[in-house]
Amino acid sequence: MSQKPKRTKSGSAWMHEHVTDPYVKKAQQDGYRSRAAYKLLEIDKRDHLLHPGMTVVDLGAAPGSWCQVAVQKIKRQGRVLAIDLLPVAPMPGVDGLEGDFTEPATLAWLEEKLQSGRVDLVLSDMAPNISGVMLRDQARHYELCELALDFAVNWLKPDGAFLVKVFQGVGFEDFRARMREAFQQVMIRKPDASRGRSAEVYLLGRHLLAARVPARDDGVTSPQD
Repeated sequence: MSQKPKRTKSGSAWMHEHVTDPYVKKAQQDGYRSRAAYKLLEIDKRDHLLHPGMTVVDLGAAPGSWCQVAVQKIKRQGRVLAIDLLPVAPMPGVDGLEGDFTEPATLAWLEEKLQSGRVDLVLSDMAPNISGVMLRDQARHYELCELALDFAVNWLKPDGAFLVKVFQGVGFEDFRARMREAFQQVMIRKPDASRGRSAEVYLLGRHLLAARVPARDDGVTSPQD
């Protein structure tokens, strides 16, 4: 007869923090899939990122709370494209793919959906599976951030915006410098819904310094919007 795994002190502390978290309770009351919705809501309230009619790409979308916020804000005139390794339960107004953003096939799906059209807002809440080795996890996280930034630079409209989750520490300043090379404005946001003890912050880039034109499969560049 197998024994039931013992609950660790750290696991018990996390569970207690989770079930007593006011944002978790509020998300349940408001019908959001996770507390992360309030991070985007707070940033949007300050920076006015979401407007009716926008095209939004959500990278690392599961369980879908940012998609919920985006759909509410852009209304039926816009659309949301969502990607995650984990499944995102279907919702009206969201076209999603369960896939790995580091794989060419996943990027090809996204580009096919865009049909060479430009994006108004790229959201990235991606994070790697945690190995427990801090430096390795930090490096893998910033690899994902770099991929998201490359996509944003290539597909955003000139006045578009890129919001990405990062962690302060090794790699943070280098990545912020990369964003400053790509955007006229780069700002740090730490919403109240982010736990105070967490190194998590969000970098917001606005207005591309040099907008690129997406290339089609036939090698012919597409006209800019």
